[in-house]
Amino acid sequence: MSVPSAPVEVRGEGVLLRASRESDADRLLEAFGDSGTQLWNPGPSDPAGVLAWIAERADWSAGTHTSWLITQPHDGDVLGSVSVWKIDLDQGDGEVGYWVAPWGRGRGVASSAVRAAAAYAFEEVGLHRLHLFHAVENPASCGVARKAGFLLEGTLRQSYRYADGRRHDEHLHARLATD
Repeated sequence: MSVPSAPVEVRGEGVLLRASRESDADRLLEAFGDSGTQLWNPGPSDPAGVLAWIAERADWSAGTHTSWLITQPHDGDVLGSVSVWKIDLDQGDGEVGYWVAPWGRGRGVASSAVRAAAAYAFEEVGLHRLHLFHAVENPASCGVARKAGFLLEGTLRQSYRYADGRRHDEHLHARLATD
């Protein structure tokens, strides 16, 4: 199997995963302006940067990533983003990343989106293992991982420098296609 060259839509429980569009730029700028988003998953802070972000994530042609906006199915409002990236088809693995805008938090959309993205990666791309990392100080992200079926495998000490400039310990979670 392989990664398609163009984004596909994926439905999850209460969410629609779809490609980002230029018309999403204002909503993305608003999300990236949030302090929580800035700390754990910083994005561009200007319109040109957001347009470049949109274009990059909508281009799946390298075969190494999938990326979707998490949206409300009924009106398409942007709630966040989920990606499966660093895809290695030879090894059958990839890494999951996600963030949710302040107006989408606490509603279960992240765990639903991660489950949908994982199902797509296992069933359509043919991956066997997915893993994700999050800062230990980000308990909401830990809850998302667990609710999406990703088991905690351990703690990586001072493994990633986040936007605050400090190296944070991270949890490593993983899920197998056979889980």
